[in-house]
Amino acid sequence: MPRTGARGGPRTRAKISEVATRLFLERGFDTVTVTEVAREAGVSAVTVFKHFPRKEDLLLDREVDAVGLLRSAVQDRAPDAGVLQSLRDMAFGLLEERHALSGLKDGSVPFFRTVAASPALVARAREIASDLQQALAGELEHDPAFDGDAPLLAAFFIAGYAAVLVETARLLIAGEPADAIAADHSARLERLFDALSSGFVPRP
Repeated sequence: MPRTGARGGPRTRAKISEVATRLFLERGFDTVTVTEVAREAGVSAVTVFKHFPRKEDLLLDREVDAVGLLRSAVQDRAPDAGVLQSLRDMAFGLLEERHALSGLKDGSVPFFRTVAASPALVARAREIASDLQQALAGELEHDPAFDGDAPLLAAFFIAGYAAVLVETARLLIAGEPADAIAADHSARLERLFDALSSGFVPRP
């Protein structure tokens, strides 16, 4: 059973994340130290690093969620559903839900501004994208129903989805109307999956 005491467990992790996010959004990522986060959260710096191995992960903490979504899109799809259709359903489901991983969650502007202002966060975001690409490729390679180039499809999908997110973030920061941003996000997803569908047909 997971620990939930003062120094370990989901509640501690959530508290640290909440405090860190507030401090980063208020003051900027690079000006806040892990020691400050720990003090504000009422834990030690060692406890912070037990939950978040890198400082950047205090803010960019959705990698596990993203891997889970990719894994589910491959493993849990209907027997007659193709991988691209399943990934498409996932992407548009995130859009409809206004999930944080769609970039359209309410209140996302301060988050995107904070990330854009920090080279360390931008670099970490790129590393996470690379990790997600490898995770998706691994799932595809072990899927007996997928007959295609797993590394190539994973690379194109993750890069394409990241490009959609970056443009959505840019429009949000620019103050464009929320409905217009969502429509643009949807249109870009459509173009992404049209391109993938044309380029990744099953092998003969």
